[in-house]
Amino acid sequence: MAAPEHTIPAPPRPSSSAASHLAGFRSLGPGLAIAALGAVAALVIAAFVPGLSPLLVGIVLGLAARNFGLLPDRLAAGLAVAARVPLRLGIVVLGLQLSLRDLAALGWGIPVLAAAVVATGIVATIGVGRALGVPARQALLIACGFSVCGAAAVAGVESIVDADEEETVTAVALVVLFGTAMIPVLPLLAGVFGLAPHVAAIWAGASIHEVAQVVAAGGIIGGGALAVAVTVKLARVLMLAPVAAVLSWRRRRSGALAGAKRPPIVPLFVVGFLLMAILRSAVPVPTEVLGAASWVQSFLLTTAMLALGAGVRLGVLLRRGGRTLALAACSTAVVGAVGLAGAALIG
Repeated sequence: MAAPEHTIPAPPRPSSSAASHLAGFRSLGPGLAIAALGAVAALVIAAFVPGLSPLLVGIVLGLAARNFGLLPDRLAAGLAVAARVPLRLGIVVLGLQLSLRDLAALGWGIPVLAAAVVATGIVATIGVGRALGVPARQALLIACGFSVCGAAAVAGVESIVDADEEETVTAVALVVLFGTAMIPVLPLLAGVFGLAPHVAAIWAGASIHEVAQVVAAGGIIGGGALAVAVTVKLARVLMLAPVAAVLSWRRRRSGALAGAKRPPIVPLFVVGFLLMAILRSAVPVPTEVLGAASWVQSFLLTTAMLALGAGVRLGVLLRRGGRTLALAACSTAVVGAVGLAGAALIG
């Protein structure tokens, strides 16, 4: 009688769920890694050049890599995720910079000024954009970036309005370009106008686009201007939540009419931003934690900017032309004028 054959059992196959997760990691991992490494490089470069925004460096690195053909197609999926998720996380962490107590200490005039700058800037920019023939979504991104809080505001609204990569990168690049130009120009004009450092600080915080740019201008003004300028700027940052809510509400209305999926009234990342601001105001946060949070925020936003830049063909960006530059200049002028008027009234 023949001995029974013994068969070696086959190794267990990975579950379909595990296999899908592994496949997802393999498709996303390389692109995410490239975006993160590029962000670190951008932060290092910016650290050696005073006043240079790492966000701008990230965009330039991404644009260069894409348009010189350095990015293989297999990175596309990971870069697409890197252009969205870090943006939202960076905005959440940004909330830790905002102390409601510091805002209250400056009096009721500062929140009123912040609201006036944001409302006037957005309405005027959209109106001028319509007159110049700039596409509506592009004008809205520029309006929010220049009026609220720079690249973070662009990131905060781009998903709400379904903006494409070219529109988003254009708005962020213009924020960096015009905001950086304001760093030396605003303190110079403050001296020409004979403004006291406190008034000049309020003007800087109410008018300059990025928090980092406000810090640079406040340091140039001197005389204790830095703390005041940053606090006023953060009052504008706080306006990101109501602006995002209004835009979401408007899109919900149009989405309901068209039968499309409606976005939440307040996006989840904006809720996170507000919770972080409340935490900062209610609980003493160590300086070391705030410093680490600031670095994490810069890293996340720079990662996203690099990924956004990597999705843009330079020829498409350049075709947007002089009308978009003219709109950015007009928006800067409007925000600066309202900021100066308000600073003169409450300073």
